[in-house]
Amino acid sequence: MTVKSASSRGTDGGTAPKFAPALPQLSDFSLVSGGPLYQLLRRTRLSDDELQFTSRRVLVVAMIAWLPLALLSVMEGNGWRSGETLGFLQDMEVHARMLVAIPLFMLAEVWAHRQIPPVIRTFVHDGLVTDATRPSFEAAIDSAIRLRNSVVAELLLVGFVYAVGVAVVWRTQFALDVNTWYAVVDGGLLRPTMAGRWFAWVSMPIFLFLFLRWCFRLFIWTRFLWQVARLDLDLEPTHPDGLAGLHFLVLSERAYRPVLFAMGSVLSGMMANRILYTGAALADFKLEIFAAVVLLLLTVLGPLLVFMPNLRNVRRRGITEYGSIGQRYAREFRRKWIGGGQTTSEPLLGSGDIQSLADLHNAYEVVDKIPMFPFSWRNLTLPTVTVLLPVAPLLLTTFSVEELIDRLLGMLL
Repeated sequence: MTVKSASSRGTDGGTAPKFAPALPQLSDFSLVSGGPLYQLLRRTRLSDDELQFTSRRVLVVAMIAWLPLALLSVMEGNGWRSGETLGFLQDMEVHARMLVAIPLFMLAEVWAHRQIPPVIRTFVHDGLVTDATRPSFEAAIDSAIRLRNSVVAELLLVGFVYAVGVAVVWRTQFALDVNTWYAVVDGGLLRPTMAGRWFAWVSMPIFLFLFLRWCFRLFIWTRFLWQVARLDLDLEPTHPDGLAGLHFLVLSERAYRPVLFAMGSVLSGMMANRILYTGAALADFKLEIFAAVVLLLLTVLGPLLVFMPNLRNVRRRGITEYGSIGQRYAREFRRKWIGGGQTTSEPLLGSGDIQSLADLHNAYEVVDKIPMFPFSWRNLTLPTVTVLLPVAPLLLTTFSVEELIDRLLGMLL
C-alpha cells in the first residue's frame, strides 16, 4: 500500500487530474439501488430508479408490519394493558421498530443514494485515482455492484433472519418475561398469541431483514474502500484539509444518520419497556448505551480506518520531502542573510525570502500534523448525538422536568 510522490503529478503542477474524470459508471454506483427487493419494489411501483415514493413504501410496509398487530391485539383483548398483561398500544419497543426504525431504514436508502455517489466521484475528480490506477478503481466499483445485486446474499439474509434472528436472538434476548400482547408466560415458556405469530413470522422478520441488509451494505462499502485504499493513490501531504486530500470521505457518514437514529429509537423503546413494566432503572443500561454508541460509531466511521496506512505513508513521505527541501532552503537563507559567506545588496525589508521560509514552515507543519485516523473527534459528535437523541426522553424516568432544567442550566452557566 503506497502513495505516489508529488513528482508523479501532471505537468500542470497538480491542479487537475491527468485524465478526463468522465466515468459513466460512477454516476450509476449506489449502495442501495440494486438487489432482488429493489427490483420487486420497482415492479410493484413502490419505487423508481431514483428510490422515490418513500412515503408510499412506508405506508405499505406499515400496513403489513404494524396494522395487523394492532387489529389482532384488539380482537384478542390485548390492545390495552389488562392486569399484568402488557398491551399492544403500550409496547414502546414494537412502535419504535415498526413505526420509527423501518421508515428510517427506507429514508436512509434515499439519503445514501444521493450522498454516496458524489463521494465516490471525488476520488476521480480530485485526481487521487490516476491513469495507472483507473482500471483497478473501476474493477472495485464493478465488484461492489455485483455484490450489491447478489440474489444469493439476500436469500441468505432471509434465512438468517428466520433461523437465528427470530428463533434464537429475539426470543432469548429481547422478549419480555411477562405476559404481553404477543405471548403469555406458561410454565416458563412463551406461548404466542395470534398477534404474536404475525409478529414473529412477518413483522419482526421485516425489521430484521431491513436492518441486516443495511449491515450488508456497510460491509460492501467497507470492502470497496479497502480495495481503493490498496491502490497507488496520488495523495498530497500538504493538502489544506489536513488529511492529504481524504477529508471528503468523512461526508459519507451523513448518509447513515437515519440508520443511527433508527437504532437509537429501538434501543430507547427496549429500555422504556423494561423501565416501565419490569422495574428496571435507566442507570441499569449504562453499559448497553455505551456499547451501542461505540458499535454504531464503528459501523459508520470504522470503514474509513482502512486509509490509516495511507495517511501514515503520506505523512512519512511528506516529512522526508519537505524536511529535505526545508533543510536546503534554511541553509541557503542563513548563508545569504546571516552567515556572511555570501553578500547581497538586496534590501532585507520587503524580501520574499522571509515569507517563503514562513510558507515552507507552514507546509511542513501541515504534513507533521496529518493524523493517524481519517476523521477527528469533532466528527464523532453528530453521530453520537444522533444515536442518543431518542434515548434522551428516558431521563424523565429518573429526573423531573424541573430537575433536568436545573442541571442543564448548571452545566451551561
